[in-house]
Amino acid sequence: MANPNSAVAIAVDNDATAEAQSPEERRQALRMVEALLFAAAEPLAADDLAGRLPSGADVTGILRELQAVYADRGVNLTQVAGKWSLRTASDLSFLLSRDAVEQKRLSRAAMETLAIISYHQPVTRAEIEEIRGVATSKGTLDLLLETGWIRMRGRRKTPGRPVTYGTTDGFLSHFGLDGIGDLPGLDELKGAGLLDSRIPTDFSIPEPHDGDDLTEDEDPLEDEEILDAGADDLVAEEAAERQAD
Repeated sequence: MANPNSAVAIAVDNDATAEAQSPEERRQALRMVEALLFAAAEPLAADDLAGRLPSGADVTGILRELQAVYADRGVNLTQVAGKWSLRTASDLSFLLSRDAVEQKRLSRAAMETLAIISYHQPVTRAEIEEIRGVATSKGTLDLLLETGWIRMRGRRKTPGRPVTYGTTDGFLSHFGLDGIGDLPGLDELKGAGLLDSRIPTDFSIPEPHDGDDLTEDEDPLEDEEILDAGADDLVAEEAAERQAD
């Protein structure tokens, strides 16, 4: 059980830190955070920012303040995958469509596979096929791996030790999600017309495992497997798993 006195002490310490900063020091810290975010090629974590600011800077407070400042501007401060970045406001993205790099359109099979991995991760290829009701081709997983949206997580502790798949920070960044928990739920999917309104009353959306830590039924991949394992090898392994079932 948490010690309430510890919580009070932390709160008092935070207040003392905030009070120790003069208005000018806070203004300078805010400008520094703004400059770092503007120049960064990739989203930055709060800890990364704190390491480059004067001791005692209220990084969390500064980020929230900047987020409010940029809320109605052409550029917004957004938190994606637990990190912060300045991005074009979503309602103005059409202005950049001419400069956008055209991406290969995903097939329906790839979109279905990506959705299953997103909501059911960690998941094996055989489990993906069971949910879809059809076979999943090698090319589909290859394409999703090449996009950087999915990754090989580990190996299931079952006969054949099939590879498990999950999403990446690149997936979160592309779809503007701070975490897997931000995936749309049942009501949101219904509202967007992505689910039939006549679905069974006991229908539920699975809760995916959020995080890089392996689950109890997963073993880690060996370094050699990560570097050397080809898609053909993985497909062969999981074909053996299906035959065993």
